[in-house]
Amino acid sequence: MHAVKKVEYLKDYKLCITFEDRSCKEVDLQNYLDGEVFQPLKNPDYFKTAKVHPELETIYWENGADLAPEFLYEIGKNFDEGKKLREGGVR
Repeated sequence: MHAVKKVEYLKDYKLCITFEDRSCKEVDLQNYLDGEVFQPLKNPDYFKTAKVHPELETIYWENGADLAPEFLYEIGKNFDEGKKLREGGVR
């Protein structure tokens, strides 16, 4: 079982998520925002507000949308810290 420890917005619908095993993964959620609860997340300004839920240990948004940490870990790609710097840092 995985737990999210940190989330940073990158760009578009991409997040950098740090897990309990210290792995950092780039997660692109653009193709996973289906359903009524995820509709507000299609607004990039709202998508950027992702936070780590302290009890569920996953990402969530104030409207109640969240995603299982195991799913995020599975679809995530190992993140290159240098890439973050080349893209202008985290916003």
